[in-house]
Amino acid sequence: MPCVKTRASAPGKIILFGEHAVVSGTPAIGSAVGLRARVTVEDLPGRLEIALRDMGLTVTGFSVGPNGEVISLGSSEEAARAARYVAGVVRELDARDIRVIVESEIPVASGLGSSAAIVVAALAAVSSHMGLDLSVNQVAAQAHGIEKMVQQGLGSPMDTALSAFGGYQMVCGGASPLELPAIEMVVGCTSRPHDTRSEVARVQELRSAYPEVIGPIFQAVGEITRRAIPCIRDGSLMELGTLMNMNQGLLESIGAGTRELSELIYAARGAGGALGAKLTGAGGGGCMIALPEPGRQRDVLIALAQSRGSGFPVKTGAEGLIVETGIR
Repeated sequence: MPCVKTRASAPGKIILFGEHAVVSGTPAIGSAVGLRARVTVEDLPGRLEIALRDMGLTVTGFSVGPNGEVISLGSSEEAARAARYVAGVVRELDARDIRVIVESEIPVASGLGSSAAIVVAALAAVSSHMGLDLSVNQVAAQAHGIEKMVQQGLGSPMDTALSAFGGYQMVCGGASPLELPAIEMVVGCTSRPHDTRSEVARVQELRSAYPEVIGPIFQAVGEITRRAIPCIRDGSLMELGTLMNMNQGLLESIGAGTRELSELIYAARGAGGALGAKLTGAGGGGCMIALPEPGRQRDVLIALAQSRGSGFPVKTGAEGLIVETGIR
């Protein structure tokens, strides 16, 4: 009899405005994009296996401890770390006798929400395969909890909300959806990974040391974020690009930029003719985003490639979680 499988996919994301300042209570806006993580679950009697096909790793024969840590029983430590998000899902649902296959188009350690997309897709696929009737709201909430557990308290509700619901989300305390039209943008990736935890901690230390300086910067970032919403809604791309550039200047002032990111940002604005460009995520490496003039997306991509980066087009407001059951 053919093996019956369950498959779920969830999108990556970009942060449009509000990085770092959001930690201090000002709003941030993010959008789901078309890059997706896909998780397939099938029965595997007597065994539990996690296969990360895009990484060439298979993790078998492990258990999960009371605090969510992976207890490796023969697997390499590298493979166990790579599977920690899916292992968190397995522990949360007390799943067994299954194979979980993870595939992802989203670059890791890039600020594009790969971990959130994997957690959301894995939670949806495993729970559906087990016959649990979780709503998208429940998937989003549980996925956020799992991501925070694995990251030891770190994890924005925006990332898992965007992976679950798609579209746009604004975070100011919690996450709430925004009804906004899609925009064509370009993502540019440096070859330098970033560490969200260390970048957030560094900026918060700076804020503690210079509250009278950093506080007004964060307030300015919040005002930029609020002004961006009607620009997106009304298609005011010129003004939106200006706000992106202003946001980037403020992020540079708190040390979130790097030489590699700056090279891509200025290449996109210069040779690429982008209306605006800024980093996306915590900075310190990872990716940037650019808003091309209509019809000039290719120019931006060429400019990024000439500046030793890699780029790809995206459209904001992508579809959220998709679950397929009964696949043979």
